[in-house]
Amino acid sequence: MANILVRQKRIGTRKLYYLLQNELQVIKVGKDKFFDILRANHLLIIPKRSYQTTSMSHHRFRKYPNLIKNLTINHPNQVWVSDITYIGKREKPCYLSLITDAYSKKIVGFQVLNTMCANHMVKALKMAQNQRNTKEALIHHSDRGVQYCSDEYQEYLKKYNITCSMTENADPYENAIAE
Repeated sequence: MANILVRQKRIGTRKLYYLLQNELQVIKVGKDKFFDILRANHLLIIPKRSYQTTSMSHHRFRKYPNLIKNLTINHPNQVWVSDITYIGKREKPCYLSLITDAYSKKIVGFQVLNTMCANHMVKALKMAQNQRNTKEALIHHSDRGVQYCSDEYQEYLKKYNITCSMTENADPYENAIAE
């Protein structure tokens, strides 16, 4: 085993087990026991995570209070939640902006673009607004990302009389439906 680990420092545990299967059967060590031995000796490889940040909440724009924290959501088009997620590969990133109805969990607006500019996020909001069939009060809830706090996004919310609500503590559970 040491010889294999010297040649291939980042060999995966499953592949290592496959390569050593005959020797391990002789000493009656199965796959689970082999994993336990490697774990006990801190020899498991920790996978590298591909993580892309999509929210920058330290900016000059106004941040709004969380209006839905204790709100009972009991009908469609009462609260929309919004978030941006990273999709694709790092070489050619794409961002998916989603607006979801908090009651029905239906996606009412979306946009896939190669940047996270606020004007692109407004396109998802426009799509959602075009599907809206009522003039009742509506709350738009999101994280404190710069796109949602931007003047352009806020002007659009005001134009259609949509009240802005945002997470307060950078806690993803405050925007759990969108997350």
